[in-house]
Amino acid sequence: MTAGPAACGGDDDAGTSPGAGSSSAGVTGPVTVFAAASLTESFTRIGKDFEASYPGTKVTFNFAGSSALATQINQGAPADGFASAAPAPMKTVTDAGNAEGTPTTFVKNQLVIAVQEGNPKGVRTLADLTKPDVKVALCAEQVPCGAAAQKVLDTAGVKLMPVTLEPDVKSALAKVKLGEVDAALVYRTDAKAAASDVDAVEFPESANAINDYPIVVLKAAPNKAGAQAFVAYVQSGKGRAVLTEAGFQAP
Repeated sequence: MTAGPAACGGDDDAGTSPGAGSSSAGVTGPVTVFAAASLTESFTRIGKDFEASYPGTKVTFNFAGSSALATQINQGAPADGFASAAPAPMKTVTDAGNAEGTPTTFVKNQLVIAVQEGNPKGVRTLADLTKPDVKVALCAEQVPCGAAAQKVLDTAGVKLMPVTLEPDVKSALAKVKLGEVDAALVYRTDAKAAASDVDAVEFPESANAINDYPIVVLKAAPNKAGAQAFVAYVQSGKGRAVLTEAGFQAP
């Protein structure tokens, strides 16, 4: 899927943020980035900003669960860069020898409880999710949002019986939006992006499972210069401003 809505400008760190005319460095053409579903809104905006800074480039994203993306990369799917929602899926890519260099953690993210607008079931705590009349969606444990949820639940001693296990955080959130469940454990950034449809309930136990997000250029990148420039842009002043506004935490 191609990066979408037009971006508005962020901070321009002169020391770190590429500017217009940087295409003279040889960065042009298509750049394909595989990125965690929770990065959809932020990376879509960053992609448009990047294209403006590097005339002649076109950024295309494949957003999905990080573990599925890692599998696709290791099976030979053509991509220039990979941004994961946790170190574990990234490790499968680096262990397979498919990363160029060492991945860099560029943001962190934390879970909240997404509930239907107005919180009709009165969910205030993690333990409230165990009430018999509260239907809960979780991400499958093999994806980062699911692994984080399970770690939080185990640490808190809370046992849940979710009605569905979803392949990525957007799918879990969609269940709440559609009224198919009463609550879901999702990232703070996803709940914020969907604030017009859902409410977010913060809970202290989420501090026990904060996810690091690593990013890397891929060894078989068809456009390695483009990938390197994009990874640098994500970590630049402009990229950081977009990610911070979305609710991501500094690494």
